Amino acid sequence: MSSSLPARKKPDPIDSDVGRKIRMQRLLLHMSQTDLAQALDITYQQVQKYENGRTRVSASRLQAIANALEVPLATFFENSSTRDDSSGARLDTGRSLAEFVASPMGLALNRAFARITDAEVRRAFLGLVTRVAEPERKHKQ
Repeated sequence: MSSSLPARKKPDPIDSDVGRKIRMQRLLLHMSQTDLAQALDITYQQVQKYENGRTRVSASRLQAIANALEVPLATFFENSSTRDDSSGARLDTGRSLAEFVASPMGLALNRAFARITDAEVRRAFLGLVTRVAEPERKHKQ
């Protein structure tokens, strides 16, 4: 017996990327999905669908989201990759970075770093993290 329901399509990577950026901006503002939904006059479930990439965001809705989150519209397309074969690795890297930044640990790290007012301390911290993140074989040279 075959099902008459259509197969569920995977979200487009660009829609997913835009959704992650919406979520990241919302979390940076300590805004709940309900708060954003109220600002847009939609349900929080619709915000979830946008953030998960399951529902595409129209241009007018994306502008309203940008206004509610107080960011330029271009924020949602910065560092985005196209979907051709040559950029597949870049899209995966961008996706994992966006997922980390939107995670509780990523948000905490960003907030803490932003509170460091001394430029020299910020540079030193960045140098330390960069050094620790280098492959171990470079440390042994």
